[in-house]
Amino acid sequence: MLVNLRKSSTLPQRVLENLNTCILLTDQDMQIVYLNPAGEMLFQLSSKKACQRKLTELITGPFDLLRHIQNALKSGQPFTRRALELELSGQRLLSIDCTVTPVEEAGRTELLIELLNVDRQIRISKEESLLEQGDASRELVRSLAHEIKNPLGGIRGAAQLLQSELHSEEQKEYTQVIIAEADRMRQLVDRMLGPNAVPHKQQVNIHELLERVRTLVLAETQKGIVIHRDYDPSIPDFSADPDQLIQAVLNLIRNAMQALDDSGEITLSTRVLRQFTIGRTRHKLVLDLKIIDNGPGIPPELIERIFLPMITGRSDGTGLGLSIAQSLVNRHNGLIECDSKPGYTVFNILLPLELEV
Repeated sequence: MLVNLRKSSTLPQRVLENLNTCILLTDQDMQIVYLNPAGEMLFQLSSKKACQRKLTELITGPFDLLRHIQNALKSGQPFTRRALELELSGQRLLSIDCTVTPVEEAGRTELLIELLNVDRQIRISKEESLLEQGDASRELVRSLAHEIKNPLGGIRGAAQLLQSELHSEEQKEYTQVIIAEADRMRQLVDRMLGPNAVPHKQQVNIHELLERVRTLVLAETQKGIVIHRDYDPSIPDFSADPDQLIQAVLNLIRNAMQALDDSGEITLSTRVLRQFTIGRTRHKLVLDLKIIDNGPGIPPELIERIFLPMITGRSDGTGLGLSIAQSLVNRHNGLIECDSKPGYTVFNILLPLELEV
C-alpha cells in the first residue's frame, strides 16, 4: 500500500501531504523512499533530494535513537520516544517526538517514521511562563512598593520636622542623611515598579532606533568592544513608542557590555518572522531583534529568573535593567526571550508588526 501511495494522488496521499507531522518512509536498507512536505520543512530539503539519501545522512544523532531504529527494522517492533534532542545534518538540533513503525510490504520490511517538532510547543510554554512570571512579579512589587512607600514618607516627614527644630549644623547632618536615604529608597522602589507611562505610539523604523542606541553606547564603551550590525532592510515601519523601545534595547546592550567586561563582540540582528506565535497569539509578521554577545554567558541557576526584579549575577548590579526592558516590550504586546551558553548569549526581542487600526 505504501508503494502505491507514493505513485498516487488518492485521499490518503493528500492527507499525508497536508499533515503538520513529518512522515518519512525508508526501505530495509534505510534508504529514504518518501518524505512529505512537513518533512521537507523539518529537514530543509526537497523530497526529491531526500530520496537520494539514507536516513543516517539526514539524522546524525543521537546514537541511541539510530540504534533503536535499526533494532526496530530487525525485530519488527514499533517504538516511541518523546522530547528527543534530534541532531540533523548541518549541526542543527531539534526537540521532537518520534514514532517508528515497521511495515511489511511485499515481503520486505519498511519503516514508517513520524517526527513531530515540539520546539514550538516548548517555546510557547516558555513564553507563557515568562508572561505569567512578569505579571506575578509586577503585582508583588506593586504590593511591596505600597507597603514600603508609606512608612518612608512618614520617616522623611518626621526627619524634616526634626531638622526644623534643630539648631546645631552637626545634628542637622544626621537628619539630612535620613532624608537623602529615604529619597534614595523611594527612587529605588519607583525603578522596581518600572515605567508606568502609556506608550505614545507612532510609526518607527527599527534600524533608525538601533543606530541611535548604537551611537549612545559607542560613546560610553571601551575600545575593546566591537558592535556588529546584521540588518534586514525589508522590515517595515511599525507602530511603537520610540523612547520606550530605545530604553529597552539600551538596557539589553548595556547588560551585554557589562558581561563582556571591556573586551568582546556584540551583534545586532534583525529579521522578519511570518505567521509567528507570541504566547498564544499568532501574528502575520513579527520583528525578531537579536542582541548577541560572546561573553561568558549567564549562570544556569539564573537563566530562568533573570527578568525578575532584583535578580542579578553582578555584585554591583541592581537587577532592574532586564526587568524594565521586559516590561517595556510587554507594553507593545511583545516579549523578550533569552538563551545563553559560554561564548554565546542572545536576547530576542519579539514584536508584532501588524498595522494598528
